Amino acid sequence: MIIEEIQGNINSSDLKAPHIERVFMKSDDLLKRVLRVKTDHGNEMGIRLKKKKELKDGDILYQDEKNMIIITTIKDDVLTITPDSLQQMGEIAHQIGNRHTPAQFEENSMIVQYDYLLENLLGELGVSFKREKRQMKEAFRHIGHSHE
Repeated sequence: MIIEEIQGNINSSDLKAPHIERVFMKSDDLLKRVLRVKTDHGNEMGIRLKKKKELKDGDILYQDEKNMIIITTIKDDVLTITPDSLQQMGEIAHQIGNRHTPAQFEENSMIVQYDYLLENLLGELGVSFKREKRQMKEAFRHIGHSHE
């Protein structure tokens, strides 16, 4: 089976199916348009999206009256950073930006993929953070940039 378009998202609809199969994916794979995946029931399928669209947690790959196949993202190893002040946020954002580390923001927290060097830096600077496994709603996106 080749999936060429997303049928919707289970998180934004009232759709229910008596039988749900899941495709577990790393958040990095959500950025890919062409993939070969296997469901938790062992069924293999290809994903080849016609439109340039990023996959998201909960996307419905297939659906009929009895079955639904959805994407479930695997938890990422991340650092959740919670600065104590706006100045501290600016300083750590500057440091992270210099490293070209992609970040996501939720409420008063900055979330980055785990990096032991960044963990050491945060400790040295006295910035509040915790390392955790977290299911991200979107993939960490690297922004192309060069220092020319």
